[in-house]
Amino acid sequence: MKRNTSKKSSKSHEKISFKKQYLKSKPICRVTFRLPKDAAPQARRVAVVGDFNDWDEESNLMKRLKNGDFALTLELETGKEYKFKYLIDGHRWENDWNADKYHKNIHGTEDSVVVV
Repeated sequence: MKRNTSKKSSKSHEKISFKKQYLKSKPICRVTFRLPKDAAPQARRVAVVGDFNDWDEESNLMKRLKNGDFALTLELETGKEYKFKYLIDGHRWENDWNADKYHKNIHGTEDSVVVV
């Protein structure tokens, strides 16, 4: 599959795309991934796919919020970096516009990276 690696930089895209909440009781970070409506205004289905789920396109479907954004919270082990992308309607790949960093992948494009 071809992965879209667009990195947008308009004011509407400067929203925080994910939120991190570190647990005090164990080495876990709750990461809330958020794909803004601007990134996929007509999307019916969005999944967050990455190292944390072996790039399984079905295991982490996001919920559409009232404002049209998509969101999902995952618990990730701390002290690691996770590559990921958003998969829109099963065929369009989108990077997180505000990822911690980006990493080249085997497809010749880049993946978003969240550091926890």
